[in-house]
Amino acid sequence: MEPIMSHSALNALEATGKTCPSLAPATALRRIYQVETGPSRAAGTRQGLWVAVFVYLLFAISDLILIPDVAQTAIFARFVVGAASLAILEVLFLAKAGARTVEATSAAAIVAGYLFWLLPAMQTEAVTSIRLYMIFGTIFMMGANLFFIFPFILSVITSVVVLAILLISMVAMFSNEPIYMMTFGLFYVSCFIFTSYVNWKLNEERYNVFLNALEAAHQHRESEKRGVALERLSNTDYLTGMENRRAVDRRLRDYWNDWQTEGKAFAAILVDVDFFKKYNDFYGHQAGDRCLILVASVLNETLKPLNASVGRYGGEEFIVLSRVTGRDQVMALGEIIRSAVEGLHLVHDQRRDGQAFVTVSVGASYTRPQSGPKLERIINEADRALYSAKANGRNCIRLFNPNDPLTSDDNENIAATLRMAIKNDLVHLVYQPIQNLKTGRVEAVESLMRMKMIDGTPLSPAQFIPVAERTGAILDLGLWAIRRACTEVLATGVAPMASVNVSAIQLKSRGFALAVSTILEETGVSGSQLAFEITEGIDMEGQSDVIRCITDLQALGIRIWLDDFGTGFAGLSWLRLFPFDTVKIDRSFLQDARRPAGRAMLEDIIRLIRNRGLKILIEGLETADHVELMHELGIELGQGYFLGRPVPIDEVRIKPFPRLASVGGR
Repeated sequence: MEPIMSHSALNALEATGKTCPSLAPATALRRIYQVETGPSRAAGTRQGLWVAVFVYLLFAISDLILIPDVAQTAIFARFVVGAASLAILEVLFLAKAGARTVEATSAAAIVAGYLFWLLPAMQTEAVTSIRLYMIFGTIFMMGANLFFIFPFILSVITSVVVLAILLISMVAMFSNEPIYMMTFGLFYVSCFIFTSYVNWKLNEERYNVFLNALEAAHQHRESEKRGVALERLSNTDYLTGMENRRAVDRRLRDYWNDWQTEGKAFAAILVDVDFFKKYNDFYGHQAGDRCLILVASVLNETLKPLNASVGRYGGEEFIVLSRVTGRDQVMALGEIIRSAVEGLHLVHDQRRDGQAFVTVSVGASYTRPQSGPKLERIINEADRALYSAKANGRNCIRLFNPNDPLTSDDNENIAATLRMAIKNDLVHLVYQPIQNLKTGRVEAVESLMRMKMIDGTPLSPAQFIPVAERTGAILDLGLWAIRRACTEVLATGVAPMASVNVSAIQLKSRGFALAVSTILEETGVSGSQLAFEITEGIDMEGQSDVIRCITDLQALGIRIWLDDFGTGFAGLSWLRLFPFDTVKIDRSFLQDARRPAGRAMLEDIIRLIRNRGLKILIEGLETADHVELMHELGIELGQGYFLGRPVPIDEVRIKPFPRLASVGGR
């Protein structure tokens, strides 16, 4: 019978100071084996003794046939020994005796059974029968070694005693028959040796089976521990130690199911650290990580007593889920969150809003009868409320309000329109020329996206681009714009080069560079004819996937332009991290460029870019005076209304601009 493995064996193993069976001392393993297999050995011995007594009593029939003259006494001895053995065994089980006691009792029963039968049997007059009948004494030896699961030492002792009784009885009865004594004596000794050897092998095999089971149980437990650890890790934010988005989404579904089935209302509150990118860029990433850890810690400490759950939703954004009863409770919880973070007094003197400490913007929504049937809606509402909080100066709380234009359903209408924009021709491109100010020739056009609602109402890019980025629609729209610019402008030879604006969302998406490569191949356009304009405001630090994507795009021959240089706060980091082909200086620097201070700043920016060996393109040229200034500063490329407005493809006319050519030739 194989030992049954339980957790107690592993616990006993760990108690020795070892967690792996192969590293534990042999004596300790033997002790664990004895303890662990004790119950199964005791149960097996009990069952075996009942069977053995039954067979022992059946041999009473043989007594009647072979030794009839002493059969009555022999049979009586059998029944006395059998009944006494079973009675003692059951008493021991009632007393919950250990395996060794049960085994020793059974071994004693084997010896007693043989001895108390043999004593009356030896008194028989049937000498011939008893000479042969005594051979069955080896059954007792085999029972000790093979039938029961005795430890090896106990089996040997029992077999030795049985063997001794056999030999003594032979000497007493057949001392005058040396041939018989030698023959059967050798047979008994051989049985003893062989059965003892088999018993030893069986015990070793049982022990090895136990060790294998212990090792398997150990590996299973370690696997379970690793599984638990991996599960915990997969649900834990690596930086703050709180629940990550995966865990929050699961908890959110549980909240939503309770709302749908039991009507338990809850609030979803988004918490965003204000101006965190500026904090990260100025103080460094280690300080930024420390800031997020402190914010997470104070949110946990503050919200745990309120039975609210908090998790990191991504970047510098956290999410709080809590059971609520109404609007006032949601607003009160939002104020607790806002004031708790403000109370940290983490210095952030690089803000442009007059604040000197780290604060958070809070956007919230809660379940209402009109919340709708979809879980995503409440998160979308909280996100729109957060947008409203940021638009209203930050460090404040906004609860979703369908009548607020910043959180109204107008954005939802735009989002719905974006989903059908390409299929229903609601978007198109216009092209603005980029001119060489020295030759007067147009060297490229910038592709600009325009969109209208289903009813024909035009939307400005400032209205639909943020919504497209927030909803992810920018991915399809961006690829559409690249394909359209290639087919309308480059494949037809309308312009030698076209630039397309690309957002951070596109650069972070997997397969973007591959999709662009496919478009180039399908349209027959060379990558060197295409330029991607990337806004300076994208955070480049730590965005290895963005840098990798840009590198892949450049490998296709695509020019990478830095757009709106000077308006963000990470422009120098961009110039340090990546070799751009062209830098577009923002139009705002032309406004006071005729004043000494303004011109000095513009010249410093131009000098900085030229020292990097990059081309310069200045946008926003709206007057002849602007163009004249560009000649004074030696700027080669320009763009603006004075040079050409954005127009549809059928109105694009690429030709030299005589007036500028003459200006450039002076």
